[in-house]
Amino acid sequence: MAMGATTYQWVLDHEHLLDDPAKWQAWYGGTPTWVFTHRSLPAVPGADIQFVQGDVAPVHATMRAASSDRNIWLVGGGDLVGQFADKGLLNEIIVSVAPVTLGGGAPLLPRRIVGRMTLVSVERDRQFANLTYSVEP
Repeated sequence: MAMGATTYQWVLDHEHLLDDPAKWQAWYGGTPTWVFTHRSLPAVPGADIQFVQGDVAPVHATMRAASSDRNIWLVGGGDLVGQFADKGLLNEIIVSVAPVTLGGGAPLLPRRIVGRMTLVSVERDRQFANLTYSVEP
């Protein structure tokens, strides 16, 4: 799993994970996590978290080796997803739509990969709609 600093900080703050690190284990178990950041952030005690920065390609190679051919999950961070797309390292995007209406905000994916995405399935997961797109290099 990989995420940007903003997503990681949001999860820490909103779920109070430094006060209750068992939540991380309950949700993610021992899943290795890479947080892309240029700042110093606290690690959740007991979690397998690595803080990295720079080009996503060499980190992706490390992630693939750790994944044992399972999917690599990019959580939040449209810009981070865009960096993986720029390097041709995406083959699928699953967007989970939650039942919240925002009056404005940042685009989901700030890079132009829309023309390379094809909707392949729509599934319901309780209150979420999961949209799966294939991504052409």
